Amino acid sequence: MGGAERGILVSGNWKMNENHFEALKLIQELAALLRSGGVPEGREASVHPPFTSIRTVQTAVETDHVPLSLGAQDCHHADRGAFTGEVSAEMLAKLNVVYVIAGHSERRTYCGETDEQVRAKVDAIYRNGMRPIVCVGEHLAERQAGEAVAKVRSQVAAVFSGRSAEQVAAAVVAYEPVWAIGTGESATPEDAETMCAEIRAELVAQAGAQAGSARVQYGGSVGPDSAGELLAQENVDGLLVGGASLDAGKFVAILHAGA
Repeated sequence: MGGAERGILVSGNWKMNENHFEALKLIQELAALLRSGGVPEGREASVHPPFTSIRTVQTAVETDHVPLSLGAQDCHHADRGAFTGEVSAEMLAKLNVVYVIAGHSERRTYCGETDEQVRAKVDAIYRNGMRPIVCVGEHLAERQAGEAVAKVRSQVAAVFSGRSAEQVAAAVVAYEPVWAIGTGESATPEDAETMCAEIRAELVAQAGAQAGSARVQYGGSVGPDSAGELLAQENVDGLLVGGASLDAGKFVAILHAGA
């Protein structure tokens, strides 16, 4: 079963970019391109604006029937409470968010998020009827030491152990080699395929064969030039796109790559 059978998800992580005026302009540009070119069969696109722009993007997408799924970049593990500055999964669900990123390498690196905290966030995402995009990946030193596979599989196990096959199958796991994020470097398609296959194997080990139908994305300085070859790999079911997702033309080109 390749990515075409499981369906391909291309997700644009806008990170800390685009105020709500800029977000509206970007969605309008995406809408125009998608109206003329459509979304290839068997593919789906999600956009993940910053929290302050989600309501603006939601309104634009729903009003203009833009073929995009709404996403968020993070959430808190509790549904409500005395957590100043945090945003809950319950709040996101009320905005019709479909996908929530959990455990992005930047959150793990800059905010010290642990596997346990990521698991708690994934619990909240499931609890509120949304689907997680769980990010896993290794640092350069771990890769050079031959520890990349063990590190990534341990991150997968920490989040998905003890869950039902149905729940795991509904998830997305994004492999993001930390050494390739924002550096202009990219893992080779063969590197991406190898690690995405390991992730799928760990999902099956944790929850059984059905869990293997979860989609596995690659993320790490993805652009239009590299997207087609990455999506052609057997175990790469999509892409988590950073900087290129802020350019409507590039993002749509990535969505269409190899289709």
